[in-house]
Amino acid sequence: MSANTTMAETQSEKLTFRRYKDGEPQKFKRLQDQIFQASWTHKCPTYIQSTPPCQGSCPSGEDIRGYLNIVRGIEKPPVGADGKPVMPWQEYAWRRLTEANPLPAVMGRVCPAPCETGCNRNQVEDHVGINSVEHFLGEYAIKNNLQFNQPATQTGKKVAVLGGGPAGLSVAYQLALKGHSVTIFDDHEYLGGMMRYGIPGYRTPRDVLDAEIQRILNLGVEVKLKCKVGVDISMEQVRQDYDAVFLGLGAQGGRALPAEGADNVSNVVTATAFLKAFNDGRLQTVGHRVVVVGGGDTSMDVATVARRLGHIDSAKPTDWEAAIAGQLAQDVADISMRKGAEVVLTSVFMTASKQELEHAQSEGIEIMGGWMPVAVVKGADGRATALRVKQCEAKMVGGKLDIKPIEGTEKDLPADLIVSAIGQMVDLAGLEEFNNGKGAVSADRNYQVQGKPGVFAGGDVLRPHLLTTAIGHGAIAADGIDQFLAGSEAGRRPKVDVHVFDLMRKYVEKGVSLEKIDEPLRGTDATKGAVHNYDNRSERYVIPHDELFLGHFQYNARNKRHITHLTKDSALGNFEERLDPLDDKQAVAEAKRCMSCGLCFECDNCVVYCPQTAVYKVKKTEATTGRYVATDYDKCIGCHICHDVCPTGYIQMGLGE
Repeated sequence: MSANTTMAETQSEKLTFRRYKDGEPQKFKRLQDQIFQASWTHKCPTYIQSTPPCQGSCPSGEDIRGYLNIVRGIEKPPVGADGKPVMPWQEYAWRRLTEANPLPAVMGRVCPAPCETGCNRNQVEDHVGINSVEHFLGEYAIKNNLQFNQPATQTGKKVAVLGGGPAGLSVAYQLALKGHSVTIFDDHEYLGGMMRYGIPGYRTPRDVLDAEIQRILNLGVEVKLKCKVGVDISMEQVRQDYDAVFLGLGAQGGRALPAEGADNVSNVVTATAFLKAFNDGRLQTVGHRVVVVGGGDTSMDVATVARRLGHIDSAKPTDWEAAIAGQLAQDVADISMRKGAEVVLTSVFMTASKQELEHAQSEGIEIMGGWMPVAVVKGADGRATALRVKQCEAKMVGGKLDIKPIEGTEKDLPADLIVSAIGQMVDLAGLEEFNNGKGAVSADRNYQVQGKPGVFAGGDVLRPHLLTTAIGHGAIAADGIDQFLAGSEAGRRPKVDVHVFDLMRKYVEKGVSLEKIDEPLRGTDATKGAVHNYDNRSERYVIPHDELFLGHFQYNARNKRHITHLTKDSALGNFEERLDPLDDKQAVAEAKRCMSCGLCFECDNCVVYCPQTAVYKVKKTEATTGRYVATDYDKCIGCHICHDVCPTGYIQMGLGE
């Protein structure tokens, strides 16, 4: 029995997307009456390109619909003079993806994928596995040693990027493509920021991270490691040597535990210190009982790392404390000497992804939601022996989190190590001039720092958020820096600020030329100076599911990546990657589940169902992706059947309003 059949049988009700419900009054008893009277509206089909909600939800601004359409075969790579594709479809899709995000193999593994939450396919059965296709394309690029195209010209302008994390790498990549010289300053031994020093290697394999970073550096990006601007080199010197500056410092300082008695206790540490010690190779074991306070993905990383490390019977209590503090590089202890640590994760409320939560629970980590830290219980030697917690209720009131403790619910959780994973802080030592008074930096919509011409910022230095958010900040800031270096006024960013499908670029690839447009042309289908009855509203409109004809889409189970699920015993000492990429066939099958919201995917519904044969296929010599059909307005009577049966919402009724 197939997976699709099995899943279909478990559904509680059949899929139905009827436009009218039983008993709902309808204006027309017969469809023919509606067709012949519809011309009174004087409306005819227009082809409206909109942003799909996946792209509208992607902080990196990826053209998700674009690269999924390439993977599924709707949009094909350009052909050369010999009539053959100039590159494989996998490479073409990867290049479309990396116009926004240069780190797809990393983000395909660790991004919590808000794009999938926004996917309109959720209204049918389940979202499209966007993250898994991104993962597949990233792996293909590394395996085939794909490189970014070098810029055609160099501008001679120099930009200093402070911080080599996702924001700094993103802005460096985009600026290098624009022909600017870029130098990254980072105070660590290696680039990567939180991708290297905050996320465990079994979630971001270091060879994958290194390959994607090196590809960016191959564009000519210079790197100065173990160099902290403001300490090792002054900001004044940087201003003299460079034409613009980007602050991508990140927030790698952890927030202290908000509990009585937590200050200056050797075995109460922050999550960032804990993870950095582990990723540096200094932390090889932890105490027998670990309590993690948090609720986000970082707290899950801490809990699962602690679970894998376990403890050593003969280890001194201060061994792992010193390692976290950066004072000790322990010898690697043989795994046979370890026993599993008992890990408890407490949280006021959980924000971690469902997948990470399930992983933690399967590995035997106890999850206590709705508990707040109250005090650290200490022994005679001043070290923590337990964390006192209290049950609480948390809710958002006026945009702020309101936490109400429940009296009489206090209890102590025994602990050899307590880890605070409640947030991060920015280290602005030597760069205090940029501090907005809240330990962060403020910037405008182009990410230029307020009152500091030529200085831009992005990533956690503005507000700690997702890695993909930092990548998006870098791309937008690069545009702002480019405009600044050109001496032009910073333009207003669009309302929906993402990469979108470009029909004009497809015409160029196709070799179809359009004449120069001297003035707005309306109501004509004869001109070669415009694409008739087409409008791109992607910069201002995200298309919702109720604009689609969902009845077109059949139930189709998601093609899921294989995930290695560990148990309490098998997790111990296991630092192997848990997530396997899709293969070619699975990636194509998953991309075909995409509903291409807001853009034609050539289903022929409008051509088949038009009663007047007014909708027709465009000539092959003039057709391209996004311009597959057009309308003969001499025949069109405005019945809007084409609109009703358009699965993607690409056909709207207009030209008469």
